[in-house]
Amino acid sequence: MTPPIRSLPIVVLFFLSAVSSSSLPPEDGIRVVSAERLIHLTGPIARVIITLEVENSAAASDASQVFLAFTPWEVKHLAFVKATRVDGKHRKKAHEPLRVQASDLPATPNGARLYSALLSTHLKPGESTTLEVLYVLTHVLDPYPARIVSQSAEPRQLVYYHDSAVILSPYHVVEQVTYIKMPSDMVESFTKVDPTSCAGAEMKYGTYYDRMPITYLPISVHYENRPFAVVQKLERKVDVPRRGHIKVTDKYKMKQDGAWYKRIFLRLAATILPESLFSSSRLECPGILAFAKTLPSSSKDRLYFTLVQGPRYGWHCTFTAGYGLPLENYLFESVDGRRYINLTFGFPQLDTVVDDFATTIVLPEGSKNPQTIVPFPTKTSYSYLYYVTGRTKVVLKNKNVVGEHNVPFQVYYESNPIFVLADPLTVWAVIGFIAVCIAYFYFT
Repeated sequence: MTPPIRSLPIVVLFFLSAVSSSSLPPEDGIRVVSAERLIHLTGPIARVIITLEVENSAAASDASQVFLAFTPWEVKHLAFVKATRVDGKHRKKAHEPLRVQASDLPATPNGARLYSALLSTHLKPGESTTLEVLYVLTHVLDPYPARIVSQSAEPRQLVYYHDSAVILSPYHVVEQVTYIKMPSDMVESFTKVDPTSCAGAEMKYGTYYDRMPITYLPISVHYENRPFAVVQKLERKVDVPRRGHIKVTDKYKMKQDGAWYKRIFLRLAATILPESLFSSSRLECPGILAFAKTLPSSSKDRLYFTLVQGPRYGWHCTFTAGYGLPLENYLFESVDGRRYINLTFGFPQLDTVVDDFATTIVLPEGSKNPQTIVPFPTKTSYSYLYYVTGRTKVVLKNKNVVGEHNVPFQVYYESNPIFVLADPLTVWAVIGFIAVCIAYFYFT
């Protein structure tokens, strides 16, 4: 079976030369003493964990950062990256999260993009430390064949994954090894770069010694993977009242992102939920149940689904999920007197990517001066939903959202106490108006 031709990584297939002296700061004297890379391909998303033991040269100055290198193709598919500094041994290990950002240095002569992990405590000359790097790549598995003709209920799906047998690094790497873990031992083929071994669902490339900076040895792995879904678009609306329950509405647009089945019409089974819940239009189908299990137990009695468009070839579907959350579990008051809502960003399924994610938080009446605290970059905007009642709307947008983005975030705001009485006053005003009308008609 001939592997598919990829157009994007061609520019990096022969990264075999060293980085020019102008690519890194002149005081940088770091080398990688040992490196271990673990590539998880057990799902539709590639998760890569690299452990680096780095050493600063005795003749260099203090190092304030460690550079990471990515190919242009990896940068395009990069959804998440983080680094942790590990000091000590065994039970006395200390883990310090590091800030990772795209470097303002130009790309290397071969096109590699540099990111920097900033060290809060500089690495002095002659010292060494250990870094653990995690990064997530999405849409990197190529179904091959792209279309399947099969009469079986679950036809085999084969995919290609492309990478390098060695770690792409801007430094000299003394010793390194790469492991690739797949969901099963059904491996059709793989590229051999001696020494290479394959045992069951795990492959090993290396150990390799004394590799120059920005070395790239292209490899491909052709193996069996289960069908996987992708959320093309997720629009979440969170309505925060002054009392009662928070109302959450999610609008999903999903599709099957693996191989398509030719000449076979597939429809997901749909079952009407019990009428004891909210709406008679609620439907559930495979995949949605997994999402329902991730919701807080306090919200499941307020959960409903509406299937707008059913799956066809492939498949694709659009549906709406709504549920309620108890306000007292998510709304708090800070020490400076402001209120804040503590919510969770992203999609609860670890192995599902959301291409386009937007969450809208509608704050209570009279809220002003909102401030968001999100642990990663997002596109944030503020506006007023209703000018009369003064409801502030906060919109957070992000692309290429994965399970690592499923972390808490906060929206702080100032609250006007007068609006606490808004709902009771409205009720009493209506009651008073009705009483006046009755009295008017009775006595006239």
